[in-house]
Amino acid sequence: MTYITTKDGTRIFYKDWGRRDAQPIVFHHGWPLSADDWDNQMMFFLAEGYRVIAHDRRGHGRSDQTDGGNEMDTYVADVAALVMALDLKNAIHIGHSTGGGEVARYVARAEPGRVAKAVLIDAVPPVMVRKESNPGGTPIEVFDGFRAALAANRAQFYLDVPSGPFYGFNRPGAKVSEGLIRNWWRQAMMGSVKAGYECIKAFSETDFTEDLKAIDMPVLVIHSEDDQIVPYADAGPLTVKLLKNGRLKTYKDLPHGLCQTHPEIVNPEILAFIRGKDVKAGEQAA
Repeated sequence: MTYITTKDGTRIFYKDWGRRDAQPIVFHHGWPLSADDWDNQMMFFLAEGYRVIAHDRRGHGRSDQTDGGNEMDTYVADVAALVMALDLKNAIHIGHSTGGGEVARYVARAEPGRVAKAVLIDAVPPVMVRKESNPGGTPIEVFDGFRAALAANRAQFYLDVPSGPFYGFNRPGAKVSEGLIRNWWRQAMMGSVKAGYECIKAFSETDFTEDLKAIDMPVLVIHSEDDQIVPYADAGPLTVKLLKNGRLKTYKDLPHGLCQTHPEIVNPEILAFIRGKDVKAGEQAA
């Protein structure tokens, strides 16, 4: 397996497939998963001629289970270390959910020439938790409930999430995939319970407002109105308003985990954006 070692001695696992002279696409996974969550997208974009890279966030997957550093600034420093180690230039960074926050902060701080474009998919920015400056946010009690359930019996909690709201399998008429549920559980259980617990604060309370304002390059924001994990109204539309060069692609009925349930819809949309085809702001699709 392939690893880099960060300044604090943490080993970060990564995959790196494709021609080294091809344009790189870096994938950033959501909580509490791993690089494996991007299997479909990595195979799709590899076949399109891109170099595809995905890492396991510290405390997740095959990366080291550290005691500290389970917060957004350290996550982003780990990404920067990976980018430097692989000397990635003109890259596209794609992040889902928590990974979208990681992308926003990394891209805002990246060295010139490192990033070409970014894609945020059902991502946590600008900020999830309800507070005075974000009255439409999710109450802190919801995240406290996540922490309590994880600490009490994470194995069961990690079944409940993908069986229900993550993939929209709790919706009437949903076509349930037992494979997706089991793969979500497998990935989640590979990680540290402590990292999973502390990452809840990282994805729910980190404010990415200033990061979004600082990003100059084109950003595609994909979000579904039926996202039960990161509510649409407090995320996608607000994120696009803060970006200098953002465009919003809204889906009506897709779930939070839309990259896994509907890759045939999402992958071509991302490919079109990467290749410079216009995505109309506010465009909706079923």
